[in-house]
Amino acid sequence: MRKEYQIAGKEDSRELAEYLSREGQLLLPMLELIEKAEMAVDELIDVAGRATVEAILTLSAQELAGPKHPGQAGGAVRWHGTQSATVPLAERKLRVERPRLRRKGKGSGQEVDIPVYEAIQTNSRLGRRMLEILMQGISTRKYHKVLPEMAQTVGVKKSSVSREFIEASEKELKQLCERRFDDKDILIIYVDGQVFGEHHVLSAVGVDLQGYKHVLGLREGASENATAVTELLEDLVERGVKPGRKRLFVIDGGKAVRKGIDQVYGKKNPVQRCRSHKVRNVLGYLPDHLKEQVKAAMKAAFRLDADQGIVRLEQQARWLEKEYPSAAESLREGLEEMFTVNRLGLSPSLRRCLCSTNVIESPHSGVRMRTGRVSRWRDGSMVLRWAAAAFLDTEKQFRRIMGYRDLWMLDAYLKEHLADREEAA
Repeated sequence: MRKEYQIAGKEDSRELAEYLSREGQLLLPMLELIEKAEMAVDELIDVAGRATVEAILTLSAQELAGPKHPGQAGGAVRWHGTQSATVPLAERKLRVERPRLRRKGKGSGQEVDIPVYEAIQTNSRLGRRMLEILMQGISTRKYHKVLPEMAQTVGVKKSSVSREFIEASEKELKQLCERRFDDKDILIIYVDGQVFGEHHVLSAVGVDLQGYKHVLGLREGASENATAVTELLEDLVERGVKPGRKRLFVIDGGKAVRKGIDQVYGKKNPVQRCRSHKVRNVLGYLPDHLKEQVKAAMKAAFRLDADQGIVRLEQQARWLEKEYPSAAESLREGLEEMFTVNRLGLSPSLRRCLCSTNVIESPHSGVRMRTGRVSRWRDGSMVLRWAAAAFLDTEKQFRRIMGYRDLWMLDAYLKEHLADREEAA
């Protein structure tokens, strides 16, 4: 059955606003919240629309001038018609009709401000909402195309969006770079890099003893840059991720990352190389007809006990080294650290989560989605701002890692086995 729809126009909005202002008891709680800046205007819009805003403005005016009574002179503050105005919402400016009030007497200084309207003007979340929209992958020059076409809406200029976004994203970067982790027992640290145009950003994600993930920090530079790695890890130490406790580090295999871990946190911390990176690196040196065979052999070896798996991959490397020496060399490089988690006696679900950098590559995908439409990265500062804002926005969807209930096993291993190793040394 076909439904008939009617588009509500300006007159409908005014009639609804007049009704809501007459039945003001329904809106008084909203009125109080607005004046105390405890309820953002955009949240109110989601509930009742433009007519409700106009009704609340009328209610606020009534508190000063009393209800309208045609033919009566009124008190010290009188109604003086309406005036077209704009209300800054989260992602747009909305044109409304707001009441005007004046005190008795003449002169330009007799206009009376409406409390709710002043609260709306000073407490909008325009910058914050602009940032959220831009993080969804919409560039500044295309901003006006994503706004819903609705009556009386005034678009925000491109230059204003850019300025608002820069200010808000700088706050995000400051928040990310300065947050502390003294109260978090970070058990696992994932380190990996990401490319933005010609720029590289190195990032670290930590997992606490309860399995919750946290974006620990960012640094401009690639995972092959030893200075960038060391600076990133030293920054984590300053913000509460101290070297005192043993942790598991999961890395992409870069030698600079391994060196930085040893330098900042010591050589006693176990390191797991990402198996996904290793498989891609080895296959990159092979012809297509061998890739699936070698990939299957490597994955089968990873499921074995550490000693057996190393033997099998060493056999695979000997088979490859005559015709494909680069593939054999890549396979042997860091082979011991490919089986670190196999030695820990962990549950299969937790082992699967710890044998690759997927925990950090997943938020990397979220960052790419939120920054993918940026066509030009001007400098490293811009890259860091966007990356930080995108990481924090992605962090809102973080869940606990697989096998988090078994993290106590990893914690026990790190405390007991490594303590025994230090005594032996």
